[in-house]
Formats: sequence, structure tokens, C-alpha cells
Amino acid sequence: MSTRQMTMIGIGGVIGAGLFVGSGTAISAAGPGIVLVYLGTGLVVVLVMRMLAELATAHPSTGSFSTYASREFGSWAGLAVGWLYAYHWCVTVAFEAIAGAAIAHQLAPAIPTWLAALVFMTALTLVNMAAVTLFARFEFWFALIKVTAIVLFIGIGGVAIIGLLPHHHAPGTSNLLGHGGLFPHGATALLIAALTVFFSYFGTELVTIAAGEAKDPVRAVRQSIRSVTWRILIFYVGSILVVITLLPWNANEVTASPYTAVLTALGLPGARTVMNLVVLTAVLSCLNSGIYSSSRMLFSLARRGEAPKILGRAGSSEAPVAAVLAAASGGFLTVGANYFLPTGAVFTFLLNSSGAVAVVVYLCICATQIASRRNENPAARPANTVRMWCHPYLSYLVGVALVTIVAGMALTSATRNSLAVTIVVTIVAVGAGLIHQRRTLDHRHCVRCA
Repeated sequence: MSTRQMTMIGIGGVIGAGLFVGSGTAISAAGPGIVLVYLGTGLVVVLVMRMLAELATAHPSTGSFSTYASREFGSWAGLAVGWLYAYHWCVTVAFEAIAGAAIAHQLAPAIPTWLAALVFMTALTLVNMAAVTLFARFEFWFALIKVTAIVLFIGIGGVAIIGLLPHHHAPGTSNLLGHGGLFPHGATALLIAALTVFFSYFGTELVTIAAGEAKDPVRAVRQSIRSVTWRILIFYVGSILVVITLLPWNANEVTASPYTAVLTALGLPGARTVMNLVVLTAVLSCLNSGIYSSSRMLFSLARRGEAPKILGRAGSSEAPVAAVLAAASGGFLTVGANYFLPTGAVFTFLLNSSGAVAVVVYLCICATQIASRRNENPAARPANTVRMWCHPYLSYLVGVALVTIVAGMALTSATRNSLAVTIVVTIVAVGAGLIHQRRTLDHRHCVRCA
């Protein structure tokens, strides 16, 4: 991949379906104070990505944080976090396939959702089975469409907020403070909403995984990670602020589709169709990058002996075909389930299945960076690497914030199921890692004895 493609993938990677669709649920749960959740959670993500950039620029690898965890803590840690990450993206691929099919059905009611999901899954699986340059081209244009759409949305919304849009008055602070205040459901609701927000931010790490197939990985990672701050401030915090300023946070239209609701309220013709097409682009982009991320993680695990060997084989195009098929398997199984079961039932099951795995992965990155800095040899550190700010204080502060979010999930019944799923899959992954490491050490011991 070229640096230009990597940079655009990094910029667009933070704009997913979670922003366009999931933000409505977060707004209804927390009220206008959700903008502070996006800001605070975004700052945590910025710091996590800074830590990951420190690791990635020193040792670019397709396995990214999984490889670094193996180096610092042992193969059990790399296996556990690698499989957790691959599992999360397999679920997300299935989730996005159903979401994209539902949008396609709205645009063309004659197309059944299962058929649309099958077409999307097949097309993007084939893209990922081809040379990585094809994936990069698709993701570049997906990213360009998303970035253009969100910038236009913020621009139009900003003009409406200051009262320069014809036939519309400046709303002032009426929608921010006039419907129960900034925190209508209290502070606890903010903590619960943080999990939804975290899910929407997940994917910013994609550029460090793609670094293993980049022409100039260190430069690409440095440029992308360093721009994550303004991307989050502009794309997420800026657009959410536009939504809650222009419309009441508790309006049904905002919960269903906040960006469409704003454009419709401003009287823009064809707003619903245009936003559906943009959201579909975001969904397909997430589906595409999800197959890529999961397959490359499985490929890296297999090359390190922490996954079946077949997943570490590359095809004639140099793409890991078996790993791509494994990464896409969840999506194809979901297509079958969607044929026999209602879309809503499949969608809810997938949403609960992902749990808070994203937060666990970020916790692992945090712990790995702290250990890496403690164990590093300064003389052996490559030049021009990214360094974490105010280490170790900010690193520990991020760890505390992530643990607080996970602990907060136990406070309400709405998130306890997701917490239970997260705990179970994490225990299974860690257990598998420990068993694998023990067997590997026993095998090495037997070889030495022989």
C-alpha cells in the first residue's frame, strides 16, 4: 500500500457505521451530555493509539499489538488478544453485513435482506482474496466518500446553527439545555453510553495492522496516528455537537437516524436517500476492513504457531486466502441465519456477542506499552519512533479509565449480558493461550532432553 492510501485509510477508518447509526442510541441514552462522552472517550482512544504508535513505529508488524504482547508477556498473551481481536471483527463483519442489507432493502424493497447480505459478503471477500492493492483501492474510495459526507454535514450544520440558512433560525442553546439539561439521566448514563461510543471508535488501529504491507510503514503509521486527534474532534465531536444543537436529543427521529433527521429538518431534498447511501458506504467500508483486519491477525497468529497452520498460507496473490475465508465465515453464517430468522433477532444477538472486547483489546495495548517501555534498551530503539506523552503517568491513567468503563457495565441490566460475554470469551482466550504456551514449553523441553 502507498502512504497516500494508508493515510486516507487511517483518516476514514475512524468514520464507521457506529457514528452514523449507533450515535442515535448513545444520544438517547445520555442526552446532550453525550458530546462530553465522545470527547472524553475520544481522548482515551487518542492516548491508546499513541501508545500503539510507539510500539508499531519501533517494530511494524501485521500482527500489531498481538505480536508485541507475545514479546512482552509471552505467547499466551499474544494468542489471547489476537484471537479476541479476530473474534470481535468476525462478529462485526456479520453485524455490518446485516446492517448493510437492511439499508439496501430500504433503498430497494424488492431485494430481500439475505440476498443483499450475500452479495456484499461475496464481493468483499473476493476483494480481500485478491492482492492487497485492490483492498487498498476500495478502502481509499470508501474513506473519501465518508470524509466528504461528514465534512459537508458539519459545514451545513454549522451554517444552520449560526442562523445563516434560509428559513431557519439559530437554535441557540434551547436543544442543549431545554429538555432536561445536559445530563437528563444522570452521570451513570454517561458511563453506560461510553461502551457504545467505544464500539464506534474501534478500527483506528487498522493502520498499524496494515503497516506490515505498506511501502513505508513507519511514515504511514506516524502520519495517521498523529492525525487521530483532529479526526476525532472534527468528525465525531463536531458532528454530534451539530446534531444535539439543531434537534432535541429525545426526538424519535434522532434516535433512529440522527444525521438523516438533521438534514430532513433543514429541508434538504433527498436527505434520507443521500444519507442511506453514505451509511451504506460506511457499512461496506467497515465490512471490508473487518475482513482485512481479522484475516491479517489470524495470518500473523498462524505464522507464530498460535493458530492452525493453514491460516498462515498465502495464495498466488500473496493474500492469506484461508484466513480471509475464516474471517468472512461469521458473515456467511449470518446470511443463512438471516434467511430463516427475523433480521432484528440476528442483529440483537450479534450486538450482544461483541460485548466489550474492544475495551479489553485496548487494555492489552496499554499494558503492553507500559511493559515495553520498562523492558526497552534505549540504545537499540530505532530513530524517529513515536513516543507516548507523559509516560508512565498518562499510560496508567488510561488503564484506570478503561477498567472503570468495564466495571461500569455491571451497574445496569442493559450491559450486564455484554459484560458476561466479554468475561467468558476473555477467560476462554487466556486459558487457550496458557495451555498453548505450556505445551510449547514442554515440547521444547522434550526436544532438549532428547
